[in-house]
Amino acid sequence: MIELRRLTKHYGDTVAVDGLSLTVADGELLVLLGGSGCGKTTTLKMINRLIEPTAGTVLVDGEDVARVPPPALRRHIGYAFQRVGLFPHMTVAENIAVTPSLLGWTAERIRQRVDELLGLVELDPATMRDRWPAELSGGQQQRVGVARALAAAPRIMLLDEPFGALDPLTRTRLQESFTRIRRDLGLTAVFVTHDMVEALLLADRIAVMNAGRLAQIGPPRELLQAPADDYVRQLMRTPERQAAIVDALLRDDRGS
Repeated sequence: MIELRRLTKHYGDTVAVDGLSLTVADGELLVLLGGSGCGKTTTLKMINRLIEPTAGTVLVDGEDVARVPPPALRRHIGYAFQRVGLFPHMTVAENIAVTPSLLGWTAERIRQRVDELLGLVELDPATMRDRWPAELSGGQQQRVGVARALAAAPRIMLLDEPFGALDPLTRTRLQESFTRIRRDLGLTAVFVTHDMVEALLLADRIAVMNAGRLAQIGPPRELLQAPADDYVRQLMRTPERQAAIVDALLRDDRGS
């Protein structure tokens, strides 16, 4: 479905992404994991040409995306990100309808699609479609952002830390909702996060990036059991350390 061949991005003398090669299978969720500045968001944005690569190739369904006009490419690849980016002067329904309107859908088809998507992301169409973004909670805005990304029925979703700014309970609910939606729709997804636990919970495979390069790629269990280097090993130890701290607190509480 998606193939990156020696994908590279330079900003002057700075190498943001360095010869990255990987594939994402049809229906797979691949998590790009790593610390700030490792190149994961730059990689994500090169897939839909929000950023143009310095060298290398991105193929979607075997087609070089460099040969596809960026607006046409993006209309068929859903994109959701942390700050949502809802248009404040548009209602919820109008925000979701942006891409279908550009594609020339009829008003009735758009209305049906908006209501379908609001239901899919667990928002009531009757009460939500005419509300303004400023009237929504952070979690509701993020759900609308996911609905908007799905509006034109894309087969591919790109997600850049979409739940990172939310409180833990809302974040967990949205992770669960997205997992259900992705499986129901058979979406292929690339998901950027720096959160190790989120990566382990959501990913079919994890691609760990370090200084613009691919450190290791594989299923979560494989990375946990056989990290390729010290950097990956330290990342994989993060949830273990967190679990140990919680367990120690519980033991102290039981002993007091």
